[in-house]
Amino acid sequence: MFKPATRLRMILLPLAAVFALANTVGTPQRYTLDASASNVSAKVPFFGLSSKTARFPRMQGAVTIVPGAPERAMIDVTFDATAIEAPDSVTLARLRGEKFFWVEKYPTIRFLGRSLKLSSATRGTVSGELTARGVTRPATLDVTFNADPIAQVGKPVSFTGTTTIDRRQFGMKSYQLVVGNKVDITLKARMLPR
Repeated sequence: MFKPATRLRMILLPLAAVFALANTVGTPQRYTLDASASNVSAKVPFFGLSSKTARFPRMQGAVTIVPGAPERAMIDVTFDATAIEAPDSVTLARLRGEKFFWVEKYPTIRFLGRSLKLSSATRGTVSGELTARGVTRPATLDVTFNADPIAQVGKPVSFTGTTTIDRRQFGMKSYQLVVGNKVDITLKARMLPR
Protein backbone atom coordinates (compact mmCIF):
# COMPACT_ATOMS: atom_id res chain seq x y z
CA MET A 1 0.00 0.00 0.00
CA PHE A 2 1.40 3.41 -0.99
CA LYS A 3 1.46 6.35 1.39
CA PRO A 4 -0.83 9.31 0.48
CA ALA A 5 2.15 11.51 -0.51
CA THR A 6 3.51 8.76 -2.80
CA ARG A 7 0.08 8.26 -4.40
CA LEU A 8 -0.23 12.00 -5.00
CA ARG A 9 3.21 12.06 -6.66
CA MET A 10 2.24 9.11 -8.87
CA ILE A 11 -0.81 11.04 -10.08
CA LEU A 12 0.85 14.45 -10.48
CA LEU A 13 4.01 13.39 -12.30
CA PRO A 14 2.23 12.01 -15.40
CA LEU A 15 -0.02 15.08 -15.46
CA ALA A 16 3.00 17.38 -15.28
CA ALA A 17 4.61 15.47 -18.15
CA VAL A 18 1.47 15.87 -20.27
CA PHE A 19 1.35 19.63 -19.63
CA ALA A 20 5.06 20.00 -20.40
CA LEU A 21 4.62 18.16 -23.70
CA ALA A 22 1.58 20.23 -24.59
CA ASN A 23 3.54 23.44 -24.00
CA THR A 24 6.31 22.41 -26.42
CA VAL A 25 3.91 22.19 -29.38
CA GLY A 26 2.61 25.61 -30.35
CA THR A 27 -0.38 26.79 -32.30
CA PRO A 28 -0.05 25.98 -36.01
CA GLN A 29 1.10 28.98 -38.04
CA ARG A 30 -0.77 29.19 -41.33
CA TYR A 31 0.37 31.09 -44.40
CA THR A 32 -0.86 31.77 -47.91
CA LEU A 33 1.60 31.99 -50.77
CA ASP A 34 2.05 35.52 -52.11
CA ALA A 35 1.78 34.69 -55.81
CA SER A 36 3.05 38.12 -56.86
CA ALA A 37 6.38 37.49 -55.08
CA SER A 38 6.79 33.76 -55.81
CA ASN A 39 7.99 31.73 -58.80
CA VAL A 40 9.46 28.42 -59.88
CA SER A 41 12.28 27.81 -62.33
CA ALA A 42 13.47 24.56 -63.91
CA LYS A 43 16.97 24.42 -65.39
CA VAL A 44 18.07 21.58 -67.67
CA PRO A 45 21.40 20.93 -69.46
CA PHE A 46 21.28 21.58 -73.20
CA PHE A 47 23.72 19.80 -75.55
CA GLY A 48 25.89 19.19 -72.48
CA LEU A 49 27.46 22.62 -72.98
CA SER A 50 24.90 25.08 -71.66
CA SER A 51 21.49 25.05 -70.06
CA LYS A 52 17.98 26.35 -70.62
CA THR A 53 15.67 27.59 -67.92
CA ALA A 54 11.88 27.52 -67.96
CA ARG A 55 9.81 29.48 -65.45
CA PHE A 56 6.40 29.01 -63.90
CA PRO A 57 5.34 32.50 -62.81
CA ARG A 58 1.82 31.62 -61.63
CA MET A 59 1.12 29.55 -58.55
CA GLN A 60 -1.02 29.27 -55.48
CA GLY A 61 -0.58 27.49 -52.21
CA ALA A 62 -0.63 27.31 -48.45
CA VAL A 63 1.92 26.51 -45.76
CA THR A 64 1.39 25.35 -42.19
CA ILE A 65 4.24 25.24 -39.67
CA VAL A 66 3.73 23.83 -36.17
CA PRO A 67 6.14 25.25 -33.55
CA GLY A 68 7.70 22.38 -31.61
CA ALA A 69 6.54 19.84 -34.19
CA PRO A 70 8.09 20.68 -37.58
CA GLU A 71 7.42 17.12 -38.74
CA ARG A 72 3.75 18.14 -38.92
CA ALA A 73 4.44 20.97 -41.39
CA MET A 74 2.53 21.05 -44.67
CA ILE A 75 3.52 22.82 -47.88
CA ASP A 76 0.97 22.60 -50.69
CA VAL A 77 1.90 24.50 -53.85
CA THR A 78 0.27 24.23 -57.28
CA PHE A 79 1.92 25.72 -60.38
CA ASP A 80 0.03 26.75 -63.49
CA ALA A 81 1.79 24.72 -66.20
CA THR A 82 -0.10 26.56 -68.95
CA ALA A 83 1.70 29.78 -67.96
CA ILE A 84 5.17 28.28 -68.48
CA GLU A 85 7.79 30.67 -69.89
CA ALA A 86 10.84 29.62 -71.93
CA PRO A 87 13.79 31.46 -73.52
CA ASP A 88 12.49 31.00 -77.10
CA SER A 89 9.28 30.10 -78.93
CA VAL A 90 10.52 26.68 -80.16
CA THR A 91 11.44 25.57 -76.64
CA LEU A 92 8.17 26.94 -75.30
CA ALA A 93 6.11 25.01 -77.86
CA ARG A 94 7.96 21.78 -77.06
CA LEU A 95 7.62 22.21 -73.30
CA ARG A 96 3.88 22.81 -73.63
CA GLY A 97 3.48 19.85 -75.96
CA GLU A 98 2.75 16.16 -75.46
CA LYS A 99 6.41 15.10 -75.18
CA PHE A 100 7.02 17.29 -72.14
CA PHE A 101 4.47 18.91 -69.82
CA TRP A 102 1.47 18.34 -72.13
CA VAL A 103 -0.28 21.32 -70.58
CA GLU A 104 -3.48 20.76 -72.54
CA LYS A 105 -4.03 17.49 -70.63
CA TYR A 106 -2.12 18.30 -67.41
CA PRO A 107 -2.54 22.03 -66.73
CA THR A 108 -1.03 21.97 -63.21
CA ILE A 109 2.03 20.74 -61.36
CA ARG A 110 1.84 20.20 -57.60
CA PHE A 111 4.31 19.84 -54.76
CA LEU A 112 2.85 18.50 -51.53
CA GLY A 113 5.32 18.60 -48.63
CA ARG A 114 4.27 16.58 -45.60
CA SER A 115 7.15 17.06 -43.15
CA LEU A 116 9.79 19.68 -42.34
CA LYS A 117 13.09 18.62 -40.78
CA LEU A 118 15.09 21.62 -39.55
CA SER A 119 18.89 21.47 -39.36
CA SER A 120 19.06 25.05 -38.03
CA ALA A 121 16.67 27.92 -37.37
CA THR A 122 16.59 28.80 -41.08
CA ARG A 123 17.57 25.62 -42.95
CA GLY A 124 16.01 22.23 -43.44
CA THR A 125 14.40 19.73 -45.77
CA VAL A 126 10.78 19.17 -46.74
CA SER A 127 9.80 15.63 -47.68
CA GLY A 128 6.82 15.13 -49.91
CA GLU A 129 5.60 14.37 -53.41
CA LEU A 130 5.83 16.08 -56.78
CA THR A 131 3.08 15.51 -59.34
CA ALA A 132 3.74 16.45 -62.96
CA ARG A 133 2.20 15.17 -66.17
CA GLY A 134 -0.09 12.91 -64.16
CA VAL A 135 2.80 11.13 -62.40
CA THR A 136 3.48 11.43 -58.65
CA ARG A 137 6.97 10.74 -57.27
CA PRO A 138 8.65 11.28 -53.88
CA ALA A 139 10.60 14.55 -53.71
CA THR A 140 12.72 16.28 -51.10
CA LEU A 141 13.06 20.04 -51.10
CA ASP A 142 16.14 21.65 -49.49
CA VAL A 143 14.80 24.87 -47.97
CA THR A 144 16.40 28.08 -46.69
CA PHE A 145 14.20 30.61 -44.88
CA ASN A 146 15.07 34.32 -44.79
CA ALA A 147 14.32 34.25 -41.03
CA ASP A 148 13.40 31.70 -38.38
CA PRO A 149 9.79 30.82 -39.36
CA ILE A 150 8.95 29.80 -35.78
CA ALA A 151 10.00 33.21 -34.43
CA GLN A 152 8.17 35.18 -37.14
CA VAL A 153 4.61 34.67 -35.90
CA GLY A 154 2.26 37.07 -37.68
CA LYS A 155 4.95 38.26 -40.12
CA PRO A 156 5.66 37.38 -43.77
CA VAL A 157 8.35 34.73 -44.28
CA SER A 158 10.24 33.97 -47.50
CA PHE A 159 12.04 30.79 -48.43
CA THR A 160 13.95 29.22 -51.31
CA GLY A 161 13.58 25.52 -51.98
CA THR A 162 15.66 23.42 -54.37
CA THR A 163 15.49 19.87 -55.66
CA THR A 164 16.69 17.83 -58.64
CA ILE A 165 14.47 15.41 -60.51
CA ASP A 166 14.93 12.99 -63.40
CA ARG A 167 12.46 14.07 -66.09
CA ARG A 168 12.19 10.50 -67.40
CA GLN A 169 10.42 9.49 -64.18
CA PHE A 170 7.60 11.83 -65.18
CA GLY A 171 7.22 10.46 -68.69
CA MET A 172 9.37 13.12 -70.40
CA LYS A 173 11.78 10.93 -72.39
CA SER A 174 12.16 12.80 -75.68
CA TYR A 175 15.26 14.56 -77.06
CA GLN A 176 17.67 12.75 -74.73
CA LEU A 177 20.64 13.41 -77.03
CA VAL A 178 19.98 17.15 -76.81
CA VAL A 179 18.30 17.77 -73.45
CA GLY A 180 19.72 16.48 -70.15
CA ASN A 181 17.65 14.21 -67.93
CA LYS A 182 18.40 15.90 -64.61
CA VAL A 183 16.32 19.00 -63.95
CA ASP A 184 17.24 21.49 -61.21
CA ILE A 185 14.11 23.05 -59.74
CA THR A 186 14.11 26.21 -57.62
CA LEU A 187 11.04 27.47 -55.78
CA LYS A 188 11.17 31.02 -54.42
CA ALA A 189 8.17 31.79 -52.25
CA ARG A 190 6.89 34.52 -49.96
CA MET A 191 4.39 33.44 -47.33
CA LEU A 192 1.80 35.79 -45.87
CA PRO A 193 0.23 34.97 -42.48
CA ARG A 194 -3.48 34.14 -42.53
